[in-house]
Amino acid sequence: MATSDPVYLRVVEDIRRQITDGTLPPGAPIPSRAQLTRKYQVGETAARHALRVLAGEGLIIGRVGSGHYVRERPDLTPLYRWRFLDHPAPFAADLQSQGRRVTWDWHSEPTEAGPDIARRLRLSESTTLTRTHYIFRGEGRPLQLATSYEPLEFTPHSEEERRSLVARMYAHGIKITEVVESVHSRVPRPAESDALDLAAGVHVLHIERTHWAGDRPVETSDIVVPGDRFRVTYSMPV
Repeated sequence: MATSDPVYLRVVEDIRRQITDGTLPPGAPIPSRAQLTRKYQVGETAARHALRVLAGEGLIIGRVGSGHYVRERPDLTPLYRWRFLDHPAPFAADLQSQGRRVTWDWHSEPTEAGPDIARRLRLSESTTLTRTHYIFRGEGRPLQLATSYEPLEFTPHSEEERRSLVARMYAHGIKITEVVESVHSRVPRPAESDALDLAAGVHVLHIERTHWAGDRPVETSDIVVPGDRFRVTYSMPV
């Protein structure tokens, strides 16, 4: 971040070190701007900028009328990606197996494939697909966003038909032979931050998942989970 007062970096680096080594534990108050200017012999602008950077990194959180505090470090919940593939909502089934209560909402709509999804499903960009949006919640708190794309002929038309994707495809005479996932970390989009109630500086894990039947991709999804709440776990058979 550009600034005309680079001495703010000295403040950021020292407070970051204290948070990392535990000198400032989770929940500990961060010195006010006035205290920072005195302690580090910097100006008001540098102190304000240092707090903004630390908040942007997700290390501290501001509370209106109270100041800044070291952000709590939640325990990361494991997501076992190979389990419950026969469940209509594998994510929910995984967390429920760990004692969490999970609910989800969804809605479907027709959409054109567009360049990216067409590439992933090996279709023309003008192909009409079914796009389904999901939001998963645990104890009322948003946990995961997912958007799935599949050909119209495979779309379930009733709640009873919303079986696992593997079972639905099998009913159409299609056997899923492989599920491929690609994971990367990124900055959340504003709508994702709002939907997942993310604190400033928290990245998300983006999982691009595709179901394959032999050499044919039959479904692809974009799955978004908060990077400060989950760790993704895979099993690799030997």
